[in-house]
Amino acid sequence: MANTTSAKKATRKIARRTAVNKARRSRVRSFVRKVEEAIASGDQAAAAAALKAAQPELMRAATKGVVHANTASRKVSRLAQRVKALSA
Repeated sequence: MANTTSAKKATRKIARRTAVNKARRSRVRSFVRKVEEAIASGDQAAAAAALKAAQPELMRAATKGVVHANTASRKVSRLAQRVKALSA
């Protein structure tokens, strides 16, 4: 348990940041899931549209520090690769 005033404030700040990061991570996962579902259904147009919506969301999470930049780029790349494979 925190004793000093500054430590108590730090725990409050951490709790707020955790809530924000959790919401962002959840939002990213929802967007990625929509792309996954569109790919699974085989609808190339829907998958492309979902990817177009998911990409900025992933990159925003990376800039905010919720996920690592390389992780976000890797996820976008792999999803794009799978969407592209649908058209082939």
